[in-house]
Amino acid sequence: MIKVTYDGKVYKINKKMKVIEFVRDVLKNNDKKIIACKAFNEVKSLNYLIDRDCEIKLLDTHTSDGSKIYVRGITFVLIKAFEELYPGKRFYVNYALGHALYCEAEFKLTEKDIEAISKRMKKIIKQDLPIEKRTLTLAEAMNMYNDAGKMDKRGLLENRMKTHVSMYYCDGTFNYFYGVMPISTSYTQDYELEKYGKGGLLLHYPRRFDCKIAKKVDGSKKLYATFEEYDKIHKVLGIENIVGLNKYIKEGRAGEVIRICEALHEKKIAEIADMIAKDKKKKLILIAGPSSSGKTTFAQRLGVQLAVNGIKTVTLSMDNYFVDRTRTPKDENGKYDFECLEAVDLELFNSQLKDLLAGKEVELPTFDFTTGTRVYLGNKAKLGKNEVLVVEGIHGLNETLTNKIPRENKFKIYISALTTLNIDDCNRVTTSDTRLIRRLVRDSKFRAHGSEATIRMWESVRRGEEKYIFPYQDDADVMFNSSTVYEIAALKPYVEPMLAAVDYNSDEFSEAKRLYEFLSYFIPIDSKEIPINSIIREFIGDGCFYR
Repeated sequence: MIKVTYDGKVYKINKKMKVIEFVRDVLKNNDKKIIACKAFNEVKSLNYLIDRDCEIKLLDTHTSDGSKIYVRGITFVLIKAFEELYPGKRFYVNYALGHALYCEAEFKLTEKDIEAISKRMKKIIKQDLPIEKRTLTLAEAMNMYNDAGKMDKRGLLENRMKTHVSMYYCDGTFNYFYGVMPISTSYTQDYELEKYGKGGLLLHYPRRFDCKIAKKVDGSKKLYATFEEYDKIHKVLGIENIVGLNKYIKEGRAGEVIRICEALHEKKIAEIADMIAKDKKKKLILIAGPSSSGKTTFAQRLGVQLAVNGIKTVTLSMDNYFVDRTRTPKDENGKYDFECLEAVDLELFNSQLKDLLAGKEVELPTFDFTTGTRVYLGNKAKLGKNEVLVVEGIHGLNETLTNKIPRENKFKIYISALTTLNIDDCNRVTTSDTRLIRRLVRDSKFRAHGSEATIRMWESVRRGEEKYIFPYQDDADVMFNSSTVYEIAALKPYVEPMLAAVDYNSDEFSEAKRLYEFLSYFIPIDSKEIPINSIIREFIGDGCFYR
């Protein structure tokens, strides 16, 4: 007799069975939104065999892990459909635009091509084809990829210190995917394809929180242009994926990559400063972006470039404009919600902005986080003729934050680590993973937060970004990509020991293990060649702005 604990209740089963059998036969649940499970704090397929006493958590597409698995599954279906229609042609999953993936082929896709691909996808989904995980020796996998002409995947395996490789099979199609997959194609019924960009397509998938497909891609044109700019440079370098980056590192040329990435950042920041300097009406600079985007360093470097243009900066901290703690709204869990717009005293903030922009002197508030009240300590500010106000905060792109200031006086900057580096043709390095790795390192070095605490908090951070930042991306005057193609290789020596130390019994173990496995694809590099003004220094330390 095997005891299975689910949702606080103990079920006794008299034989070994797969989780999917337990769900259907014992729980009598046929909901296809249940897409995977957690057992022993690890994410498992629904084909996971229950062969001993355990606690099972079911993952649906509303969960973070479940949503990732769904996207992985529908991407596999898309790739399978493409390969069946266009055998021998390469297909690339490039990057995310909102709740969609931008993909390209080695030829320009037409409306007719996309219609044919979608039709084949529907057929594959309707057939309910099993997606099976199989294990091969490293030599078998490399030979298989070599025969299929998938050199991106073959090159990826060359640097892995493993003797065996797991990959997924589905009705004659095989592919490596980083992470757990759905057990069959029928679990991926909701999607839409759309022609987009220069001969590419968008694969729209359901939003995690409401499982609806949003056809509008927030800030899509600006995001697309930003991604494309960096993608072109990486292609010139020959670093379209981890294989290309590892090649540079093995050849002792990591410093060359670092210098090019940092030069690109300097060039873009100088261009943004020039844009601000040309428009004399732009007196309020608003900087917003998701967590660990490097906003603080960016603001400092922008100030340097503005100074080159003869412009000084006066910085206002949004934290000092919180309403008193007694007026702070609470979230659904009864905790203070400092991220919502209502936590800011908009009346006072806008009043002081107007006075400053009019050349008046104002006494700036200071928020005392111990007492939860605002105090005045004699800190005064006045905006001179060749000075601009710089405000950094999550609501910077939201017009409601600065509703008393005319739009013509504002210059809005969206910043994020928009990662263009891929693992291989089909597996992306997500922007979210890049930022989480940055935050893990920073929280450990500067905030005394352990890995488990940072991972545990990440879910709440992501929810806030979805609600308060991403919907306003399109209102930015300019987007700045703070990512560098080399950074994960540089962050690896810092974060790998932290992830390895996460306890097996912790709820955060599965995420720590996933990130640890992900890092295994990168050859580490020494951070000593990273310039002291680099955005990456915000996370690893020894930067010139933090001494």
